[in-house]
Amino acid sequence: MKFLLVFDFDHTIIDENSDTWIVKCAPDRKLPNGLRNSYQPGHWTEYMGRVFVYLGDNGVKEDEMKRTMTTIPFTAGMKDLLGFIGENKDLFDCIIVSDSNTVFIDWILKAADFHDVFDEVFTNPATFSSSGYLTVQNFHTHHCAKCPKNLCKRKVLKEFLDKQLERGISYTQIVYVGDGGNDLCPVMFLKKSDIAMPRQGYTLEKKISQLAQDLSPVQCSVLVWSSASDIMSYLKLLIKE
Repeated sequence: MKFLLVFDFDHTIIDENSDTWIVKCAPDRKLPNGLRNSYQPGHWTEYMGRVFVYLGDNGVKEDEMKRTMTTIPFTAGMKDLLGFIGENKDLFDCIIVSDSNTVFIDWILKAADFHDVFDEVFTNPATFSSSGYLTVQNFHTHHCAKCPKNLCKRKVLKEFLDKQLERGISYTQIVYVGDGGNDLCPVMFLKKSDIAMPRQGYTLEKKISQLAQDLSPVQCSVLVWSSASDIMSYLKLLIKE
């Protein structure tokens, strides 16, 4: 009996968006209007590439970025929740599927000593170039019209589950914890026995309730959370059953 926990990162594990938080490193802690207005829907990774070039051009170095990123607060109750999951790894496999990047997530999890809680992190690959600029790439290519060009979380989840099955691992239940519009696609892939946990007041919750109003609700159960202690209460019930 094993459960799979799937977490988004921005506004779910941390209480901010890591990509917008990095702007604190920019001169005057803001981006020029031309750069800010250059974002095109569905092309966030390319936009962040330009932001990282701007930061590099302005002499922002890796250590300054790292110091800034590790000040991001975790969501209320999240540190306790991750500690609880870490103590029960025999029952929970735990992955992150995020539109952030490997460098940011790595820094933040390692600084808080939560790296070992997660079995795998699926996010946009990032590295520092020889000239010290942070570069980020699309996670994969996909054919899903609903998702941003660089990442379809449903595809990631499906491929992970297929790989686990090949290893002889299947899950009693998948618990999907997220907040954003790009979490809807994987939530719609979940089965009746699974559960989606959208963050209260965020896009995912609104989209799920819109679907219910349109009489095409998601198949899985839905439990809204506002603090990670809500998630922990549910997990404690789950392992008691």
